[in-house]
Amino acid sequence: MTPILFVASARHDEARTFYESVMGFALTGDSPFALEFDAAGTMLRVQKVGTFEPQPFTAIGWKVTDIAAMRDELAARGARFVRYEFLEQDERDVWTAPDGAQVCWLSDPDGNMLSLTQLPA
Repeated sequence: MTPILFVASARHDEARTFYESVMGFALTGDSPFALEFDAAGTMLRVQKVGTFEPQPFTAIGWKVTDIAAMRDELAARGARFVRYEFLEQDERDVWTAPDGAQVCWLSDPDGNMLSLTQLPA
């Protein structure tokens, strides 16, 4: 079996621009039901919905090898990163977990929470 990632969007045109231009994923399909992207070899389906209320937790996350570089690259393309008052995040919005994992969060145009994680060595 192969996983498929799903998020919902009521802002289809903005979602397409975000996942193509900011996240850098290749669009592989655009139907009345969903946008489909190649997210580093995994299909990402952005479901087209009429209304949407995002959840307050991470919907999709990606493991990265250099969180600072990836965060800066995405920010340069227009990504909006999230700061949480209850976490100690550095100047790049990165939080270091007790086990040494580093995490930062960003949101898509619909407010879906996405994350980047660099695992400890």
